[in-house]
Amino acid sequence: MTRFIVLVLLALALPAGAQERFPDKPVRFIVPFPPGGGTDSLARILGAKLAAMWDQQVLIENRAGAQGNIGTAAGAKAAADGYTITLAHQGALVINPHLYGGNIGYDAVKDFAPLARATEMAFILVVHPSVPANSMKELAELAKKNPGKLAFASTSSGPQMAGELFRLVTQTQMLHVPYKGGGPATADLLAGHVSIMFANPTAAVPHVKAGKLRALGVMDTKRNPAIPDVPSALESGYPDLSNIIEWYGVIAPAATPRERLDFLSKSVLQALQAPDVVSRIQALGQTLSPQGPEDFGRFIRTEHERWMKVVKDSGAKAE
Repeated sequence: MTRFIVLVLLALALPAGAQERFPDKPVRFIVPFPPGGGTDSLARILGAKLAAMWDQQVLIENRAGAQGNIGTAAGAKAAADGYTITLAHQGALVINPHLYGGNIGYDAVKDFAPLARATEMAFILVVHPSVPANSMKELAELAKKNPGKLAFASTSSGPQMAGELFRLVTQTQMLHVPYKGGGPATADLLAGHVSIMFANPTAAVPHVKAGKLRALGVMDTKRNPAIPDVPSALESGYPDLSNIIEWYGVIAPAATPRERLDFLSKSVLQALQAPDVVSRIQALGQTLSPQGPEDFGRFIRTEHERWMKVVKDSGAKAE
C-alpha cells in the first residue's frame, strides 16, 4: 500500500506535459477528395512531415464524394480527442453550406476548430483556342453577344462559383456544365466540347504553356509567376474578380481539448515552414499562406459570409 501511495504522489508531482505523450497512437488525417490530385498530395506532404515530427503514424484517409461534404462530415463526427484531423477546403467549408441549402451533415463554423490555414491557389480563366477572345473583357463581350451559348466546365463548387461570380460581375449568361473530376473536365475542354473553365494552376498551366489552352486572366490582384504574361483580373478591370482563390487548411472537431488543439496547430504551422515541405508544395503550383487558428477562424467566417451572398445573388444550386 505504501509503495502505491508513493507512486501516486510521484505521478501527481510530475509536470502536466509529462503525464502523457501525445500523440501516442496513429493520427487519422481525413481528405475529402480522391487520391492522386493536388489536394491529396498536399495532405500527404503535410502528413509525412507531421509523422516525422511526432515519431508517430499519420494515416491518410480519402473520403471523397458530394464535393467534399462526405469527408468533411466524417471529420465533424469524429471523436474529439485530437486523433482525427481533416483537410479543410474552400468548397466544403464556405461554399457548400449555402449551395446545398445547409443539407451537408455538419455546421462548417460550429463543428470545427481551425488549426491552421496552409495554402492557396488563384483560379485561372482558360478557354479553348477556338474561342475568339484574348482577354477577360473580350470574353464578356462575346458572352453578351451569344447569351447562353458559351459553356463553362466546373469540377467542384469552387470553380462553379467562380463562373457564377463571373456571370454576375459581367452580367452575362453562360451554360454551366458540372463534372465529377478535373480529368474529364479538362479532357472535354481540350477537345472543345466546352469553351471555358475556371481552373486551378496545377491543372491549367501545363496546357497553357503547351498552347493547348489560352489563359485570359488570373483571378487575383497579381499575376501568376508560372504564366507571367497573363494579366490579373485587377489589371483587366475586374476588381470584384480579383480574389477568387482555392484555399486549404487543417481543422479538428470543435470539442477537442484546448491543449491538444494548440499542440496540433503549432505542429502544422511548424511543418509548413520546413524547407522540404515548402519546395514540394510550391511544385504543386500552390502558394503558402499560413495562418494560426485565430486568423484562420476569422478568415473562414469572412469567406462564409462572402460566398453566402454570391450563392444567393446568383441563384446557383448544387449540380
